[in-house]
Amino acid sequence: MRMYDLIMKKRNGSELTTEEINFFVDGYTKGTIPDYQVSALMMAIYFQKMNKRETADLTMAMVNSGNTIDLSAIEGIKVDKHSTGGVGDTTTLILAPIVAAAGIPVAKMSGRGLGHTGGTLDKLESFEGFSVEMPIEKFIEDVNTRKIAIAGQSGDLAPADKKLYALRDVTATVDNMSLIASSIMSKKIASGADAIVLDVKTGSGAFMKEEDKSFELAQEMVDIGNSVGRNTIGVVTDMDQPLGFAVGNILEVKEAIDTLKGQGPEDLTELCYTLGSYMIMLAGKAKSAEEAREVLKHIIESGSGLNKLKELVEIQGGNPEVVDNPELFKKAPIVEEVLAPKDGYVKSIKADDIGLAALVLGAGRETKESEIDLAVGVVLRKKIGDYVKAGESIATIHANDMDKKKSSEEIILKAYGFSDEEIKAPKLIKGIVTKEGIKKF
Repeated sequence: MRMYDLIMKKRNGSELTTEEINFFVDGYTKGTIPDYQVSALMMAIYFQKMNKRETADLTMAMVNSGNTIDLSAIEGIKVDKHSTGGVGDTTTLILAPIVAAAGIPVAKMSGRGLGHTGGTLDKLESFEGFSVEMPIEKFIEDVNTRKIAIAGQSGDLAPADKKLYALRDVTATVDNMSLIASSIMSKKIASGADAIVLDVKTGSGAFMKEEDKSFELAQEMVDIGNSVGRNTIGVVTDMDQPLGFAVGNILEVKEAIDTLKGQGPEDLTELCYTLGSYMIMLAGKAKSAEEAREVLKHIIESGSGLNKLKELVEIQGGNPEVVDNPELFKKAPIVEEVLAPKDGYVKSIKADDIGLAALVLGAGRETKESEIDLAVGVVLRKKIGDYVKAGESIATIHANDMDKKKSSEEIILKAYGFSDEEIKAPKLIKGIVTKEGIKKF
């Protein structure tokens, strides 16, 4: 088998066989096939596309390029959640405890974020002493006995995806549905879940800006998951403005705690109920989303979700008292308001710019080596559809440096758009994607 023949075959619009896909993924991972030939194949795939069978085969070839996590020793159906990214997306810190409190095993492998704020691991490390490093034996034991564990992702999961993504990033071949979907799903499948709920973001703060494209990506990923034996559902959700109010690590953790107390932002609460309902359904603990939602409401109202977060923090070495008293968290030395320049309704909030405002303060990483300041960030006071008067606060900045604070404030003011006309808030849940197809709301 020659790489030259695979490139020509795909260039001419033909299907690659399972064996051919395995050949090039294996060869590229081991370094026996050079960048320039794989670049040519990626460009051929970009223009000629892949069908559903090829996409599933590419996904599994990347899964099998490295280690996979065997969670079979964990009792019950393991359901994972994946978000395609956004601003202020702290759902895992709420979802993991409430789903675990429903008796469903939550075996979560997470990463560290590059970009606006830290990832789930960084947020959990806001609890002093919290450890995300543990042997797989302890991870499995914690999930079996406590129904929950969140650990750092192994560097050996889907190594082919890391190499291919880096190559696509510099050869203008990122934006292809099959390549995007297989990249995301390879890591999820390698992580060992039995079922997967996907939160596919759409809008100005999402990877996919157009709603139709977001549904297309969700369908592609759902099809991959189901074709390889993972029951998979996609939920397409709005990211035309940040989710919730807080953008920044400790600030988002505080907001998650509020949500577990039943006092969180309406949109963040609704998203957790929606995603959590499908997780409970896939785990076989409810027959409908409505029945599952009632289970989750009871978990929050009873305080068992909050208690499960405290349990998670304690078993992984953190101080659970901080959950009851968030004032114990580290605080930024500078806390100042951003004031509205005029009267009007909030027409738009550029989510990416709010993320950038938090990044400027030090809430995220520009490179893997960047140090995160867990205390800094932005808390929005007004969202799309809200009325505001000139001089009223639209956001609060938590900073450690006045120059950074001024830069962040300038970005926030430019991110907000105002209108004299009344504005309707955007719909949060755009639709659901299953193996039966797309249902838009």
